[in-house]
Amino acid sequence: MMIGNRHAGQVVVVTGASGGIGRAVAQAFGARGAKVALLARGVLGLEGAAKEVEEAGGSALPIPVDTADYQQIERAAQQVEQDLGPIDVWVNVAFTSVFAPFMKIEPEEYKRVTEVSYLGYVYATRVALDRMIPRDHGVIVQVGSTLAYRGIPLQSAYCGAKHAIQGFHDSLRCELLHDKSNVHVTMVQMPAVNTPQFSWVLSRLPRRAQPVPPIYQPEVAAKAVVYAADHPKRREYWVGGTTAATVIGNKVAAGLLDRYLGKTGYSAQQTDQPRDPDQPANLWEPADGPGGRDFGAHGVFDARSISHSYQLWASQHYGLLSAVGAGALAALGLFSPRSRRSPATAHGAVAGAEHLLDRIVSNISHGRFERSLSGLTAVSALVTGVEVYLEHYKASFGNKWMWSPIALTPPLVVAGVGGVFSKRWAKTVLPVTAALYAANGLLGEYFHARGVARKPGGWKLYSYNLPMGPPISAPGLMTMVGGMGLLAALLRREK
Repeated sequence: MMIGNRHAGQVVVVTGASGGIGRAVAQAFGARGAKVALLARGVLGLEGAAKEVEEAGGSALPIPVDTADYQQIERAAQQVEQDLGPIDVWVNVAFTSVFAPFMKIEPEEYKRVTEVSYLGYVYATRVALDRMIPRDHGVIVQVGSTLAYRGIPLQSAYCGAKHAIQGFHDSLRCELLHDKSNVHVTMVQMPAVNTPQFSWVLSRLPRRAQPVPPIYQPEVAAKAVVYAADHPKRREYWVGGTTAATVIGNKVAAGLLDRYLGKTGYSAQQTDQPRDPDQPANLWEPADGPGGRDFGAHGVFDARSISHSYQLWASQHYGLLSAVGAGALAALGLFSPRSRRSPATAHGAVAGAEHLLDRIVSNISHGRFERSLSGLTAVSALVTGVEVYLEHYKASFGNKWMWSPIALTPPLVVAGVGGVFSKRWAKTVLPVTAALYAANGLLGEYFHARGVARKPGGWKLYSYNLPMGPPISAPGLMTMVGGMGLLAALLRREK
């Protein structure tokens, strides 16, 4: 379990913190011991969010604010720095919207959505930078959406605001890079998320509004925001496979998507149930204010929502995946003795590539993997060890067992390299070190599972605690790497 935390005491401001993604983000930072300022309009939602942050282990400062008002944000920032200290991280989430065709949205409603959902980000960013730039320190995370790149029907006001934020973010980031500032801005593009917005956004649809499936839980989004705050030099992050597919698809087939969404976009955003005529609308007044109720972080689609994103993990660990992939290719083709000799008929890069491919196919067809898997085990163990070190460093190595995978990595790397050049090493030293590595991965699974169990609510609240970590599946990577080493010792050696 992660006991120490180098992020404890960090001062974080979250707008839109009374519900949905903002609330999940606030709780996630609170779980790291941060001092979290909660900005939103709804006092009941703010009270609930503050309680959750404190139960998670953080400090909370709820401040009622309408982010469409620059002066209110400025006064809130003054209060934050007076009560909590200098702001380290500012996360913009607050928004409102209208579910309706464009011609059924009144001009004043469109203006209100733009003031909250776009200018609110601009105002908050300016207030944050007024404090961060003189100190040359700080991070701003803009919570965006897939709809920042791809507009859809029935959400023109929201899509327009998100597109505007994207352009604003790009421009501001260029300016900070020009100034060589140590203040960083990054953006997290979200998929469909199970938030209360579908229960409180002003709707003129005949049926109940819903996010376009697949739907993710707010904790998945929160985990992405926290990661972005810790790694802010990257310009943006995509959350969910649908986000990546939509952004890329829109670049190559925007016209086709126009026609597709024209046919499916209306029905995909509505359930089969009629809209409740008494449903609250938070456009002008908060639905979680006096006379309302606390909606929490989750919407009404828990049963249909996903608590993890493999794409997000891959996005955050693309260096690891690239290195493993490159190592696999090298191991399959380059660790064969014949592959180290230039082929007599090889002329140029094409012939060399053909020769490499021939060696790979030959090794696979004859079941000769001992050298290949030995080398791949060495490469994978090295990359995994570095990754584990960086993750455990974030937790300040609060548990002594967190050093064990770091200590076991070098022996396995050496054994893997030795297995490439020596059959004896492949049959003796490699399986011993690989077995220890795999066993340590299983031990890590136990510790991570115990860490989840010790969180408030434990496994009963797995939909929140599991995505927020410690990552229950991460030690399994060590077990897989160790398993490769064991398998290498059992296979035939390349000739």
